[in-house]
Amino acid sequence: MSTPFGERGFLYDELDANRRGVAAVRVPATECARISAGFLEAERATMGDRRFRQEYLCEFVETVSGVFDRDLVEGAMSCDFEPLRIP
Repeated sequence: MSTPFGERGFLYDELDANRRGVAAVRVPATECARISAGFLEAERATMGDRRFRQEYLCEFVETVSGVFDRDLVEGAMSCDFEPLRIP
């Protein structure tokens, strides 16, 4: 279907088994017999560790463009408040 693109978006929301109780199947490229270890090492050297983990190891890594990490933002959100009523 796709590779993860950060801890965000439809794929992350649907496949995050810890939050939704959904069974997720992840098959990293290291477990695919058709992809050689040499190729994967060359790709890691070319694209860097973070992007390699995202593209080939099926990991939802944090985006580098955010100012705050996802857990910090989600921890700051709450629905426990009274709505503002203006007469």
